[in-house]
Amino acid sequence: METKKALIIIDVQNDYFEGGAHPLIGSLEASINAKTLLKDFRKKSLPVIHIQHFSTGAGVAFFIPNTKGVEIHENVMPISGEKVIAKNYPNSFRETDLLDYLKLNDITDLVICGMMTHMCVDATTRAAKDFGFTCVVIGDACATRDLEIQEKSVAAGEVQKSFLAALNYFYSIVKNTQEYLDGK
Repeated sequence: METKKALIIIDVQNDYFEGGAHPLIGSLEASINAKTLLKDFRKKSLPVIHIQHFSTGAGVAFFIPNTKGVEIHENVMPISGEKVIAKNYPNSFRETDLLDYLKLNDITDLVICGMMTHMCVDATTRAAKDFGFTCVVIGDACATRDLEIQEKSVAAGEVQKSFLAALNYFYSIVKNTQEYLDGK
């Protein structure tokens, strides 16, 4: 079977940037790398799917509908013809038409980037692999934040390395932007 790939850009939205309601560490740098990937996919006329999270639960603090924070960041703004999928859960497949869209377009391979590495990127990549897709996660086009467990802080850099290392075992191959573009 012939392979056909698509780029999935997950939740690169204004609330994750400086001045937003839930800023991440390295979000600007990650968005610049995602923009580089996006330009490459557009140049090659390959499918691009933008995932946009909308918070719907009570007491949510970010990605609130009809706010500037929920909007997709200017660095990766969709253009006409690119699929935009709204989601309400970390897994981009849950209660969306993502799987149907990928199957309809005979997509076999996914290049995944976005935010947050430890949540939506992780959940989506694992689900994609379980659905039979071959996945490449572009680590330097993803961003996360400091986390806390049992009253101990875990720095964003450690969170990023840990989640990417875990994904790199079975669920995907992890590359940086330049490695991917160079075909390495």
